Amino acid sequence: MSKTHRCCSPWRSASAALALAAALSPWVASQQAPASVTPPKLAVILVVDQMRADYIDRFQRDWTSGLKRLVTDGAWFQNAAYPYQTTVTCAGHATVATGTFPHTHGLVANGWWDREAQKQMTCTEDPTATDIGYGVSTKATDGPVRLLVPTFADLIRTSRGAHVVSLSLKPDAAIMLAGHGGDVVSWLSDASDGWLTSSTYTTARVPAVQAFVQANPITADFGKTWDRLLAESRYEGVDEGIAEAPPAGWTRTFPHVLRGTSDKPDANFFAQWERSPFADAYLGRFAGAMIELTKLGQHEGTDVLAISFSTPDYVGHAFGPRSREVQDVYAHLDRTIGALLDRLDMLVGRDRYVVALTADHGVTPIPEQLIVDGQDAGRLNVEVIKDAVERRLYAAWGAGKFVSAVSGANIYFAPGVYERLQGAPATLLNVTARLAALPGVQQVFRSEQLRNSANSSNRLLRAAALSYVPGRSGDLVLALKPGWMLVATGTTHGSANPDDQRVPIVFYGRNIRPGKYGDAVTPADVAPTLADLCGMTFPQAEGRALRQAINGMEGRVTASRPQPPGR
Repeated sequence: MSKTHRCCSPWRSASAALALAAALSPWVASQQAPASVTPPKLAVILVVDQMRADYIDRFQRDWTSGLKRLVTDGAWFQNAAYPYQTTVTCAGHATVATGTFPHTHGLVANGWWDREAQKQMTCTEDPTATDIGYGVSTKATDGPVRLLVPTFADLIRTSRGAHVVSLSLKPDAAIMLAGHGGDVVSWLSDASDGWLTSSTYTTARVPAVQAFVQANPITADFGKTWDRLLAESRYEGVDEGIAEAPPAGWTRTFPHVLRGTSDKPDANFFAQWERSPFADAYLGRFAGAMIELTKLGQHEGTDVLAISFSTPDYVGHAFGPRSREVQDVYAHLDRTIGALLDRLDMLVGRDRYVVALTADHGVTPIPEQLIVDGQDAGRLNVEVIKDAVERRLYAAWGAGKFVSAVSGANIYFAPGVYERLQGAPATLLNVTARLAALPGVQQVFRSEQLRNSANSSNRLLRAAALSYVPGRSGDLVLALKPGWMLVATGTTHGSANPDDQRVPIVFYGRNIRPGKYGDAVTPADVAPTLADLCGMTFPQAEGRALRQAINGMEGRVTASRPQPPGR
């Protein structure tokens, strides 16, 4: 298969490849790593969206297939956590893929307030790109333009000619794992009724994707029932948890029928489908087909397969981490990953690939459930935050519109307002004190505090600083107390609290030394470790190669940039 027609697609030209390689050259080094091992034929990155670290301890007794195989026969790092505050999908996937934290890779959140355009934008919004639909029409424009550094896939693709496939239900996951190029990069449309890609990656529909999507319509799952996979005695807790928020057409108890709210597939059906194990199973089959059709792992060098399983995140938001739905979706995911590993064994070879499994963030239990437990928890309304600031500035300066937006924990002032506040220290202190007094607020940080605090000994300040990017982050940033959140229903993540920060990291396969590891690590270590396994260095990385888990390299020290304290 020629490099200009991978997957039978005429998307890649020699001049475009050379231009991208030149643009990335300050970040890319392809020299051999010290005492390098024989590289795998395929590097597989599996990100389970919203997988808390404790899920392995809680649920592994239910697993019999893929997740069990990874944990039992792989290198399981049990003390892994994100050190930053904005523990959300886009930031997490970019960290896994680039080996850097948001203050370096630039993806501060899933979306933020664009000061120039004076509007909210997503992390993948790309005015230079056009989305291409597989059987669906779209006006979306997604791409990696806001990702400031290359990914592991970019590194190996531009220097070694790797073939790259990246799949997810979400654009921010698929795009961030791939980076600035790739052979197959695909995700679901906003309506979840079909698959998309971007003109960043191809000028025409990739035939391999087109063939799979046409042969496997999502609507084939219409009318199916998601019922419990395990015996009743295996489930923790109750089936109907307090304040669970299922999608329209479902109750808080099993079984869940995928019928939407009409007699044919509608928007509610697609929302239900995303929140069912059938979506993960579909993604696993999609990946298996792409391995075969694009011949991943059968080329001269090392290819890359990246998959982000989004369903656990959707289920977790709706039902919470204590729910039977979350426990059950992982039992199903165990089988989905098992089938994928079996396909890899057959198509690539059992000892010819390496897998890195991690998550983009964890999740906090539903606040109402924490309150029942006697814990301090609750919900903070965005309008309450905005009103607190507006009232203080109205009292100080008179009528006016002072706040442009509150996006997550970031407060963006109208043009010129924050500069005026900096010149009025007493008024600024009055505003921050009012915010700090709101229920659920732990600390309030000013943007000037965050610019040079990535190595602060103050854990919350350091976490906010590692998430801070000038121009993209807010003028003020709130750190919420554990158990508090800015959503009205269900639950969420996005804080510097352990429930949101702690995730698993597991390596499995070629040249991996199995065992349990207690080292303090971060998901930024995934990309440097994969680079090491491929005999390459990754000079941009803030993470480090975890050589203690690589056969023959256990005692070797990895040179890397200084780590933020508290790893």
